[in-house]
Amino acid sequence: MCLAIPGEIIEVREGDDLDRTGRVRFGGIVKEVNLAFVPDAKVGDYALVHVGVAISTIDPEEARQVFRYLEQMDELAEIDAPPA
Repeated sequence: MCLAIPGEIIEVREGDDLDRTGRVRFGGIVKEVNLAFVPDAKVGDYALVHVGVAISTIDPEEARQVFRYLEQMDELAEIDAPPA
């Protein structure tokens, strides 16, 4: 099963259509994410991210709800864990 995780966009780096990137915060960690598929996304928006690519934007309350579900399932530790 594939899972997209919501994250808050904290920085956007404009580029041509395929080079648009940004920094996205997932709980306590920040990752570099490709924003090419969400051209209207801006700082403060929440995006669903799958394998380093933002695939859509999401309502902030819905993002918080997903984090609550992940917390209840004890899955946030996996997101915060350093790469092996």
